[in-house]
Amino acid sequence: MGDGVSKLAGLDRIFKESIDRGDMPGVVAVVGGKQGTLYQGAFGRRDIGKPDPMTPDTVVWIASMTKAITTVAIMQLVEQGRLDLDAPASRYAPAIGEAGVLEGFDEAGSPRLRAPKQAVTVRQLLTHTSGFGYDFASSAIRQYLKATGTPSTSSGKKASLSVPLLFDPGEAFAYGISTDWAGQIVEAISGQDLQAYFAEHILEPLGMTDTMFVLGPDQHARRATVHAIKEDASLVATDMVVQQQPEFFGGGGGLYSTAGDYLAFLTMLLNDGTGNGRRILAAETVAAMAVDQIPHLAMPEMKLGSPTGIRHTNFWPGMSQGWGLGFLINRETSPEGRPAGSLAWGGFANTLYWIDRENGIAGILLAQVVPFFDPKVIALFKAFETEVYRSL
Repeated sequence: MGDGVSKLAGLDRIFKESIDRGDMPGVVAVVGGKQGTLYQGAFGRRDIGKPDPMTPDTVVWIASMTKAITTVAIMQLVEQGRLDLDAPASRYAPAIGEAGVLEGFDEAGSPRLRAPKQAVTVRQLLTHTSGFGYDFASSAIRQYLKATGTPSTSSGKKASLSVPLLFDPGEAFAYGISTDWAGQIVEAISGQDLQAYFAEHILEPLGMTDTMFVLGPDQHARRATVHAIKEDASLVATDMVVQQQPEFFGGGGGLYSTAGDYLAFLTMLLNDGTGNGRRILAAETVAAMAVDQIPHLAMPEMKLGSPTGIRHTNFWPGMSQGWGLGFLINRETSPEGRPAGSLAWGGFANTLYWIDRENGIAGILLAQVVPFFDPKVIALFKAFETEVYRSL
């Protein structure tokens, strides 16, 4: 059940009603301020077919919520003078320089590639303006994988990174494997794999003991099942677990975590880079991450296929949205009350968060339903956020 500041007691009802309607099997939500947790609640079950309840310490696949942690790792290396955001990314990960721009396919179905007009920079990896896309969001990349036998992003194979660019670097925004490449750069510069680097420089200092790529027995025992949506909009339990013996750790989406762990990470960003009594980033670095990096562009919606039809992944249709170093930025005050310039993102199994640095508030909602942008989860997230701003 929920606990925390009595002002937010109304959240319990919102979550309970959603679970009672069968919107999702289970959900965990937390709200934090600069001083710590203001609300936490866990509702429903970890698996639709089993009695185990969702608990605040339930372990979930956070998918693209990994991206913010990888971005913090990159910015630590920038602070140390070991990395230049505006240098060619191939300086640190030479294979990035091998990617051509995909112009189409010839009559035989073979891809037609050309050299990019300029080199991909590290900054472009963090802002998704590199030209790299995702197979699940691009039919051209899916066609490329099929034509060349390249493995998909979810395979955990290093060869999955060897895909072409969809456009010349800097010319557009495409959500994709850019942050996986950023993770490869962290490994190349630090000499550590991503699990070891994260643990030493981010996770252990912040006390994030349940955040990891490869689950331990304790985390496995508390893991929520990922549920898939069916054509009739009902949910079915899957056996989906992120590849536990990957060839590389996916800086774009490989982590598992808990609500409490991730709130510790977001609280560090609310507190200008300090958390758990440890400085993770300089205050000016956190401020730089919150600056809209693509003022001349807007974050386009992805059209994701689902058994119930196309999903248009747009939190606020008609509102211009930008991107910082690692985060979605709303350029206007949202209908829920989130101030312009706030930071946010989520993960493929419908895990979602926002960071409001102006008011010193962060919120997290964790479901385990695929694919992303489930209408019922998004509606719950908006109701959750609206109630937070109404109450506080």
